Amino acid sequence: MKTEHVEETLERIAREVESTPGGMLAFDGDGTLWSGDVGDDLFMTMTGHDAVREDVRPRLTAIATHYGLETEGSPSTLARRVFSAFQAGRIPEKDICEMATWVAAGWTLEELSAFARGVVESHGVVERVHPEVQRVLEWARAHDVPCYVVSASPLAVVEAAARIVGIPPEQVVASTPQSRDGVVWTDVVSPIPYGPGKVTCLRARTQRPLYAAFGDNVFDLELLGASRVPVAVRPKPRLMERADSLPLLVQLHPVASR
Repeated sequence: MKTEHVEETLERIAREVESTPGGMLAFDGDGTLWSGDVGDDLFMTMTGHDAVREDVRPRLTAIATHYGLETEGSPSTLARRVFSAFQAGRIPEKDICEMATWVAAGWTLEELSAFARGVVESHGVVERVHPEVQRVLEWARAHDVPCYVVSASPLAVVEAAARIVGIPPEQVVASTPQSRDGVVWTDVVSPIPYGPGKVTCLRARTQRPLYAAFGDNVFDLELLGASRVPVAVRPKPRLMERADSLPLLVQLHPVASR
């Protein structure tokens, strides 16, 4: 996989803009726009404060039972136990992305948004933004090219993190909890933007031509493949292993933080 400096990538995107007006850029969030995982930040903070409510216990108990886990303890303890099983390779990542979204059941959407903003601030996401991707975002703003975030992390925390890089909520596509009367409940809007669902969810939001997509993991392959300029940002080993399946994929040269 070829490595490109950001200016080279921007030159190629500029040619796409010139040939086909009205398009957009799409970015995965965790590991791509910023280091780390804001979904994990939200989940660990919520469970660490024992803030998971009893509304969630029946579904967590069902999951724990299905995977042969103990079902004792508080809802927060049970949620952590399920997450630990995922870390041990016993539960699929997609299921954990969904759980991290509906684990806030019983919270109002306003409470969840405020809590997520606090997590983004306390975890220093502003310092975790990748400089090379920040340069792409600045170029896009200067050229009136819309940028979308497409992430499997929970919507509230992705919206809070996206604000830091100047992407408005209406251009955030993320795992969204079902809600009733402004209160989160134990289900998600399907599909979630994970794997092929990233393209499905993005296309449900907008049909703009996709000039370029940026991702860091194997679960971004379909999104990358749907773009004219697919770009890997600090790619994880699993994406590197599959790079040959996407011949146009290039790696963006990393820039050290100041």
